[in-house]
Amino acid sequence: MVARRLASRLPVVREAAAETAYLAGHYDTALTEYRALHRITGDDDYLPIIADCERAVGKHQAALRTLREARDLKLSLPQQVEVILVEAGVRDDMGQRDEASRLLKEAISGGRGGRQGQARLRFAYADLLAEHGRPDAALEWLTSARTYDENNELEIDDRIAELKGEPVAEAPDLDEFEVLDVEEVDDVDDEPAEADEPAEADEPDETDDSQESVDGSEDDESDDDDFGDDESEDDDQSDHDEPDDLLDEQTPEPDEDEQPEEDEQPEEPDDAEPADDKTKDDLEEQ
Repeated sequence: MVARRLASRLPVVREAAAETAYLAGHYDTALTEYRALHRITGDDDYLPIIADCERAVGKHQAALRTLREARDLKLSLPQQVEVILVEAGVRDDMGQRDEASRLLKEAISGGRGGRQGQARLRFAYADLLAEHGRPDAALEWLTSARTYDENNELEIDDRIAELKGEPVAEAPDLDEFEVLDVEEVDDVDDEPAEADEPAEADEPDETDDSQESVDGSEDDESDDDDFGDDESEDDDQSDHDEPDDLLDEQTPEPDEDEQPEEDEQPEEPDDAEPADDKTKDDLEEQ
């Protein structure tokens, strides 16, 4: 209802309010919401449930008029079945049991509504028989309806157990929400607490510093050794992996004007005299 007051012109809000009120048994509120929803959207598929709400609040003649209006319109297949079910309920409430039975049996024999529609019609006919003192016939129609209710939407087994006087199995708890414990926290004062002030740094212990320095030096040496090995490996790898064209670019070419310097060696003149006689004799022998 709060959402309806805040956004009364949104169809999704009015539909949520109508469905919730219908499931909660507040049929007068549901009737108001469904009528407003029909005016806003113009969807005639809401007419059968409007008639059902009118039946629930005791407006049977109004419900019959709404159903006659719906019967002349092109409703969806499930809503066509809903028109028959609601009219049969209205007739039964008004004491017209034979007419209610006729409507249901005619729709069942005509195969109206497909498999799920047949399941609903047979279920409603079984309920009509059970209310008028024919439980055995009702059980037969419930068994027949169960064969059409493939997805067990109608929970027919529970209805059969109820007619037989057997205990009905409790539905499993499908609560998807987990309740968490919420810890209450006191309001924080505007003034900062004393604990927030920065604490004075403690003076370092000399023994700890010395030990750290020793440990640090050992670690540094080991790190340096490792780093040196890595450098040597990288240098070797770079010498082998460097491309030839890069080496050519790095090697300077000699200038044409500048000739490379050769080792200067003194040239012996052809007419050089030997230094002594022994040398002269040796030369003559050669």
